[in-house]
Amino acid sequence: MGVVSHERALGGRSARRVDFQQTGPTVPRMILGTRLRQLREARGITGTDAGERIRGSHSKISRLESGRTGFKTRDVADLLTLYGVTDEAERATLIALARQSNTAGWWHVYYDVVPAWLNVYLGLEQTAVVIRGYELQFVPGLLQTEEYARVVTRLGNEEDEERIERRVRLRMGRRRILERERPPHLWVVIDEAALRRTMGGPALMRRQLDHLMEVSELPHVTIQVVPFAAGGHAAIAGPVTILRPPGGELPDVVYLEQMTGGVYPDKPAEIEQYRHVMNRLVVDAEPPTATRDFLYRVLREL
Repeated sequence: MGVVSHERALGGRSARRVDFQQTGPTVPRMILGTRLRQLREARGITGTDAGERIRGSHSKISRLESGRTGFKTRDVADLLTLYGVTDEAERATLIALARQSNTAGWWHVYYDVVPAWLNVYLGLEQTAVVIRGYELQFVPGLLQTEEYARVVTRLGNEEDEERIERRVRLRMGRRRILERERPPHLWVVIDEAALRRTMGGPALMRRQLDHLMEVSELPHVTIQVVPFAAGGHAAIAGPVTILRPPGGELPDVVYLEQMTGGVYPDKPAEIEQYRHVMNRLVVDAEPPTATRDFLYRVLREL
């Protein structure tokens, strides 16, 4: 089964259909984990008891239900039996999701340069319906030109040229989501510092700024700039990305990129706090209608 309906997986609620063979395992894991948690809680079964049924522990159930790991079809079948699910259509749908939760995304060919923590993010990015982000140091990855991405990738990186080129090709592959028939809405806020910081020389930065002006005209891309004149603001501590999975049933996912890894705050209060930060940030930033003029001024001053 190449495509599994979110509507069936989440108990009949309408949702957008997604071809998981093209987008990787992350969202199937989240959908399946969410549904299994709903079924377990509806029956009043503890995580410990569920873990024992699949020869595991409460922590294993927690990892499965949060969508952070793949599923064995035998475990899912055993849990569905424990939770009293007898409807053959629902069982078949959820077991199909279990199989897809172990299916590699298109970026699997770059396995040597994609750490485990980034795998989760890539799966979310490739299926998200809305991607919101703030960048302090660099142009957002999905909006980088190839030559800009190459310069950024080399910063502090002692890898050989072949691995650096593989990282650049991966980033360029990620950009293709903006060219889809049904692309996500990308809404990014860029700090003026990222635009003023000359990467790879003035000529390269001019081409990067030209690219930003071009993509800012796309109907599904919103770009705002936080000018130096805005002073301090809520997100000044570092970059933030908030991804909205398809379907309307899964919570937003917050991603905080660090030098050697990524963090996914997942408590509802934490997610709400970062959502509030982004909402404040778009008010502090220049409006989207001012973006082209701002970029043009930076371009002239290079």
